Amino acid sequence: MTHVVVENCIKCKHTDCVAVCPVDCFYEGPNFLAINPDECIDCGVCIPECPVDAIKVDTDKNYPNMPMWIELNTELSQSGWPVITKKKDALPDHAEWKDKPGKLDLLEK
Repeated sequence: MTHVVVENCIKCKHTDCVAVCPVDCFYEGPNFLAINPDECIDCGVCIPECPVDAIKVDTDKNYPNMPMWIELNTELSQSGWPVITKKKDALPDHAEWKDKPGKLDLLEK
């Protein structure tokens, strides 16, 4: 079991989660964060910190297309994105993107 970042993070990129991660497994892209599933220790401390509910357990059968999100987090966290360990401000227009569906095409790699 691991945790993954899902669609609600796209265009929001809150970083409250990275400040509490004990193993620094978050990676930062232009408008999304990714978790490296091989580094995540499944502690779950990041989940309640996310104000947009964008972190899920990889075994969550209720979240659509979970295998794709696991693969995407793996790919992006190993693509050269830098590790992020400190909280930063969310993207300037995060409030207008909160909970909007269909943001996958807006993910910047």
